[in-house]
Parts: sequence; structure tokens; C-alpha cells
Amino acid sequence: MHDQHDSDEAYLASLGYAQQLFREMGGFSNFAISFSIISILTGAVLLYGYGLKFAGPLANSVGWPLVSVFTLAVAASMAEIASAYPTAGGLYFWSSRLGGRGWGWTTAWLNMIGQVTITAGINIAAAIYLIGATTHMLGMPPDTGTNWYFQVAIMVVIMIPQVLINLYGIRLTARLSDISVWWHVAGGGLIVFALAFAGRHHNTLAFLFSFRPTGAAEVSKWYGAAPAALLFVLSLLQAQWTYTGYDASAHVAEETKMARLNSAWGIFLSVAVSAVFGYVMLLVLTWCIPNGDVAATVADPYPVLYIVAKNLTPVLTNVIAILIGGAMWLCGLASVTSMGRMWYAFARDDGMPGSSLLKRVSGVHRIPAWAIVVTSILSVLVCLYAAAFNVVTSISTIALYLAYVIPIWLNFRNRLTGRGEWMTRAVAPWSLGRFAPFINGIAIAWVVLITIIFMLPPNQLVFWTMLGLSAFMLMWWFVSARRGR
Repeated sequence: MHDQHDSDEAYLASLGYAQQLFREMGGFSNFAISFSIISILTGAVLLYGYGLKFAGPLANSVGWPLVSVFTLAVAASMAEIASAYPTAGGLYFWSSRLGGRGWGWTTAWLNMIGQVTITAGINIAAAIYLIGATTHMLGMPPDTGTNWYFQVAIMVVIMIPQVLINLYGIRLTARLSDISVWWHVAGGGLIVFALAFAGRHHNTLAFLFSFRPTGAAEVSKWYGAAPAALLFVLSLLQAQWTYTGYDASAHVAEETKMARLNSAWGIFLSVAVSAVFGYVMLLVLTWCIPNGDVAATVADPYPVLYIVAKNLTPVLTNVIAILIGGAMWLCGLASVTSMGRMWYAFARDDGMPGSSLLKRVSGVHRIPAWAIVVTSILSVLVCLYAAAFNVVTSISTIALYLAYVIPIWLNFRNRLTGRGEWMTRAVAPWSLGRFAPFINGIAIAWVVLITIIFMLPPNQLVFWTMLGLSAFMLMWWFVSARRGR
């Protein structure tokens, strides 16, 4: 154990960093933190109605596996690089090594924006869901508590214990992430078996693969028509936002034992395992839509709870509702952990205003406390700005995937041109071998596609937000950042 710790510390020193954070996490805990942030009981549940609205059952039976395959290409490409550069902050360091300071700076800011918005999305989702579950249990009208600012207030209440636990130390956070894995398995398993064997409504196999959009009118006002292909690709946000945050395995690499392998496997396996469990759960939920009535399901503010309540007894429905709520809270806890580490890492390299404060490691557990607190406050402010859940999810998806794809692109470019550094078996112990260029190419093409899709109306606020952020970052780079200020 001591030899392995020394080896991890020595390799980190070879990359230019001293060991400051505690190495407490094993391979399972590293996987668990990314699996918890992906959280099939958060993204897949909260955006279930969004996907169903635009494509009907096809969003789950075809959309989910389609997104899963392409996301695995992105995750595999990232895992290979993570095994060569196991540092906190991960992605921006990868880009700096592969493409230079400018690429690293750009990746850092996209990743930091993505980390804050995904934490915002997860916790506002948890607030929305918990309000809905509570009103359902108490027999209140389904539209009770749907005011956005009330939901943000509940989000703050949810986040306070998440922040306090993160301030206590990585050991407790890691243990709760381990529990989160089994919590998700138990919750998803109960939904599947209860609906499959005790559900009152079961649709046909043909229904599962039917295209029944109910949101065509919403899209038609922007395009004059609502072609099936456009509706289908808009529905993919449900799956793609769920598959965000798995870069957390890289962000906690400096706190992980055998980091070169464990952080890489954490990235890849968190996506692979979520793909399988999520697909089974979504198929069963769709199979059990009451009377196959997609419109009625979408019209309910909480479609998954609607399906469960119409199929199962009140007691079992409430148990499932509690399990889903707990999974969402654990997802937010892990996201706060990842977000704090990312901001700490970039501050450690003096990459942002306030770096002297954000890079402080405090307490006996050596926690980046200021980074955790500041980013948590920012995630609340993001929700006050966006004022819509789908806007927050779209911004986080685009920002994170742009941060994911930049080092993949640089690795791909360097390999083709034979210049600079790129991944080989000698450099990266978790290697894609001769398949690397093909897998990298698929990952790059997919990120370009989803970036375009998720900025289209009705998500035009995302386009203007990303355009404004890009202009600000470009100006900041040329005025100050490129000269190291």
C-alpha cells in the first residue's frame, strides 16, 4: 500500500504537482462518484417527459441506446487520456499538454461553467422532484409549488448538507458515493420489478418503438413545420444530459489509489453500467404508460411519478418516490465534490481571478473549502439567471461536452500529424490501441452534432448564452489571460 501511494505521488510529481489532497479513494469509489453524478434516477427521470414529448416511446427505446453508444466513444477517448495524466482538474491539464496553454485555458473555463451548471441542474431537478413527490403523497394539486423561485429556495435547502459533508472530508464523501451505487441499483431494480410484475398497465412491443410526439406544435412555431427527424434529435437531450459529469473520476484522481487505471476505468464503466441499467428502467417505464396515453403522461408535471402511481399501490409508489429523491440528493452531493476539485485545480495554476483564495486547502482533511463554497453559490445564481430547467440542462451539456472533446480532438490531431504528445500504450496504460483514431473520430463528430442540436429553438437562450460566453472568453484571453494575468 505504501509503495503504491509512493508510486502515485511520484507520478503526480513528474506531472508538476505536489501531493496536497488525501489519497483515500479506491477504484470502486472512483467509479461510484461518476456513476452517482450520471444518476439514471435523476436525469432519466426528470427529463423523461421532455424526451417523451418530442418523440414518444421512441425517445427511450431507440434514443437512449443511440446516445449510449456514442457517449461510450467519448468516455473511452477520455479514459485513455486520463490514464496518462491523472491530475485533479483533469481535462484542462490534458489540453495544456496536448495543445498548449490556450487550449488548456479554454477547456478549463468550459469545464468550470459545465461543472457549475450541471450541479445547478442536478439540484434544481432534485428540488422540483421532491416538491412533486411531497405534494403527491399529501394529495395536493399536481401544480402546487411549481413557482421557479420557490423551487430554487428548496434547492438551497438541499445543497446546505451537501456542502457541509464535502467540507468534512473526502472519506465521508467517498463512503456516501459507494452507498449511492447500491441505492441506485436498489431504486432502479424496484421500479423495474414492481412495474413488470405488479403493474396494472402493460403496452405492446410495437408501442415501445412507436413515434408519438405531442410537442410538435411547440417546435412548429419556430420552424413552420415539425419534421420527425428534428423532433427525435431534440428528444435526445433526455439521455445526453443524463450522461454528464463522468469526468468526476478524473477530477478526484489525486485522491484515488492506482489513479492511472482506476480513474480511467471510473470514467468508462460509469457510462457503460448506466447505459444498461438506464435502458432497462426506461423500457419498463414506457411499457407501463397507462393505457398507452402519451399525451396524458406528458401533461403531468411529474411523468415518472404519474406512471408509477397509476400502476402500483400508494405505499409502493411512496417507497419508490423516496428512493428516487434520495438518489437525486446523492447525485448532487457527488457533483459538488467534482465541481470543487475542478475549480481548485485551475486556481492552483493561478488560472482565474481569486485564485489565491480558491486554491487554499484547509482543515485536517485537506479540503479545497473555498472552491466548494464559492462554486455552490454560483450554481444557485445560475438557476436564478436561467429560470428554466431545460435551459440549465442544455447549457451544462454543451459546455461539458465541448470541454470533453477538446483534448480528444488534440490527441486525434497530434496522432495524425505526428507532432506533440498523443496516447500510446507506452504513455497510457488504459489504451484503445489501433482502434483509437476510429473511436476518437466518432466522439468528435458526435459532440459537434449535439452542440448544434441543443442550441436550436426552443433552446435559443442556450445559443445566446453560449455566444455571449464565447465572446467574453475571447476578449478576456486577448486582453489579459494569454499574458498570464
